Amino acid sequence: MISEQMKQLVSGSSLIRAMFEEGKRLEAHYGKERVYDFSLGNPNVAPPKEVEEAIQSILQEDRANQIHGYMNNSGFEAVRHEIAMYTNEQFLTQVKKDHVIMTVGAAGGLNVLMKTLLNPGDEVITFAPYFTEYTHYVHNYQGELIVIPPNPPMFQPHLQQFSDAITPRTKAVIMNSPNNPTGVIYSEETLKGIADILEKKQQEYGRTLYLISDEPYRELVYDGAKVPYVLNYYKNTFVGYSYSKSLSLPGERIGYLVVHPEMEEVNLILSGLNVATRVLGFVNAPSLFQKVIGKTLRCKVDISEYKKNRDVLYQHLTSIGFTCLEPQGAFYLFVKTPIEDDVEFCAKGKEYQLLMVPGRAFGCPGYVRIAYCIDHERVVNALPSFTKLAKDYGMIVEEGE
Repeated sequence: MISEQMKQLVSGSSLIRAMFEEGKRLEAHYGKERVYDFSLGNPNVAPPKEVEEAIQSILQEDRANQIHGYMNNSGFEAVRHEIAMYTNEQFLTQVKKDHVIMTVGAAGGLNVLMKTLLNPGDEVITFAPYFTEYTHYVHNYQGELIVIPPNPPMFQPHLQQFSDAITPRTKAVIMNSPNNPTGVIYSEETLKGIADILEKKQQEYGRTLYLISDEPYRELVYDGAKVPYVLNYYKNTFVGYSYSKSLSLPGERIGYLVVHPEMEEVNLILSGLNVATRVLGFVNAPSLFQKVIGKTLRCKVDISEYKKNRDVLYQHLTSIGFTCLEPQGAFYLFVKTPIEDDVEFCAKGKEYQLLMVPGRAFGCPGYVRIAYCIDHERVVNALPSFTKLAKDYGMIVEEGE
């Protein structure tokens, strides 16, 4: 018999994954081309050709170096050095290889952080809407996730509510920018405000407060937008990064953590992260793809396909009466539903083979997330279904009606 905790997790399984599985069922019934699955953030843009070239060259040239063997829990030193130098080049930081820990994707990195930082009962603050798995990552280590309510329509964090939520039990803050599900980039003003509040609260409570910036979408930005680098604003900061989106490698599970070089007790923190990597069973990040990353740091996917999808969907949805903020990054639209019950709205959408994720999965009911990282042709073919859905809610009135 499985544990009581796991029973609860099974019964409350992810709404995102549930919609994805529903999509498979509908495809079997209607045919794949007639189902418009906007549920899962699974990149449809191919990895850069340099990734395949790197894989082939490593396999051909590095056999003598035991590319499939163990290394330090923190990862290959040469790769970590390259990441540190690239970070310094981009963001004018002073990161060294010892401040970089290779991880099993961003999710693995966040779990390593929580294992290292949390005592039972510690509080971790995040801002709604937020990636739903944060709840589980914090609960894995007997922490409590404290959610700051959403701040529409611009969805920048509400700083006063954030300040009021910090207590003597607060240990860390998780932020995600560009944000899943809104595509919003947290502004420099917002980051400075968060940093200022954390500095004051550290003094008030005599306790270190950590800022964790979850950044798998950092490279996926549009129209010249810039993502401020959080290490430049607050010294007790971790940055978690993943190549799932920037190189379209979600299944390879490769990413890294950067630790601010001036973090309090930085050497103890780094030791903890290395031990957590081992005792959680990751042992180390995948060896082959560590080396691949070392050769492809400056490569990016072509995001023009995502931008094309964003533009056509945003223009169509707003033209038929839906309210939505145009995303600056990532590949999601976060759309306000015409009724309060976002789950009911998603159920109605399925009548037109539209699969969307209810906003309550992200701590923000009354909205739906639309992941537009799918083929452009399918996006275009889905537009009439969105129009029919809008008509059902009286958002479009035909002439003569």
